[in-house]
Amino acid sequence: MLEARSAQAQSPAAVRSRIIELTVNGERHEILVKPRNTIVEVLREKIGLMGTKHGCEQGACGVCTVLLDGRAVLGCLTLAVECDGKSVRTVEGLAQGGQLSPIQQAFLDQGAVQCGYCTAGMLMSATALLERNPKPSIAEIKKALEGNICRCTGYNAIVAAIQQASGQGVEPVMR
Repeated sequence: MLEARSAQAQSPAAVRSRIIELTVNGERHEILVKPRNTIVEVLREKIGLMGTKHGCEQGACGVCTVLLDGRAVLGCLTLAVECDGKSVRTVEGLAQGGQLSPIQQAFLDQGAVQCGYCTAGMLMSATALLERNPKPSIAEIKKALEGNICRCTGYNAIVAAIQQASGQGVEPVMR
């Protein structure tokens, strides 16, 4: 019981806000965050980037996937304070100079965008995969997408889009 009281006495100090520095899509930000703020909350509510979605809030659906220093992470489980001094890339950071990235174009070509709710997370997981493995096998693509749920596409178009973006010659299903 004494330990519980001691922890409670310390909790107000533990909830103090602090300023973190992070680079989001190449732009540096200094942001005041609370220790409990997730990176998806910061992206949406403090920076105004709405591409990263809130989903299950339990790390089970993948719609909140962002790249943290090039590695795919779940935004709902990643505390903003963990991102201090790091680089975050979101779906808004994929297109360059008004041109869709190859994976974005492939998703359009292959009809891999249905309702769109999972799309940002799928694109970020696919980007992380292609950056570390430019020519993944179908098995590697499926493994990379394990944490992303889509209820609309059946995944075949998504897998084909990733193959297309990797230059493996998949014919687009839509023109």
